[in-house]
Amino acid sequence: MSAVDELLESNRRFVEGLAPVQIERRPARQLAIVTCMDARVNLWRSLGLADGDAHVLRNAGGIVTDDVIRSLALSQRAMGTREVMLIHHTDCGLEFPDLEAAVRDAVEAVRNCELIPHRSNARGFIYDVATHAVREIAPR
Repeated sequence: MSAVDELLESNRRFVEGLAPVQIERRPARQLAIVTCMDARVNLWRSLGLADGDAHVLRNAGGIVTDDVIRSLALSQRAMGTREVMLIHHTDCGLEFPDLEAAVRDAVEAVRNCELIPHRSNARGFIYDVATHAVREIAPR
């Protein structure tokens, strides 16, 4: 059985007996998170997130690209988010020469973007993939 088939079977078992749930489209915590696509970064368990709590944007390295800016602008303007967490992680495949500097660059990219209304509420963090601990990085 392929990995996709295994996941589909898991989903079938998961939804058996579940009543349909209406989750508000707007994130309950008014939060958007930008992080890496790395499978070891488990935001739901490590941050205590529930379904519907936050918009989570993932790409290679958690880089603030034009696509991420567009998504953050829409998240704030149309979906009511007010805060942005930018989370990089240890042992990243992109091998940032200075991980803290990369986090600060991401925060600056958001804070300097006029398309994002609540850009001053952007904060940067590093997620430790070995311990799942998240620590804040002071901005420049």
